[in-house]
Amino acid sequence: MTSTDQTDIDLRSLLNDVLGLGPARAAALTAESGLFGALPELDSMAVAGLLTEIEDRFDIVLEDDDIDGEMLATYGDLLTFIRAKRGEA
Repeated sequence: MTSTDQTDIDLRSLLNDVLGLGPARAAALTAESGLFGALPELDSMAVAGLLTEIEDRFDIVLEDDDIDGEMLATYGDLLTFIRAKRGEA
């Protein structure tokens, strides 16, 4: 398994844990699946917890200027963002 595959698996697990999506919903996410504004579980209150957990689980530091609506638009956008921050892209 490549590290990028592991990042995908870890992100699905994180979304399941933080948002309570359930394994089936987390597994069904595609690159085009909407996140912020599309998942009722991912409201403005949940974003802070999600970002904190991303920093912890992926061992990255998120700067204020990293955070914008585009990074949370779709599952693919968030995965690409995390891979870039980890130097995988």
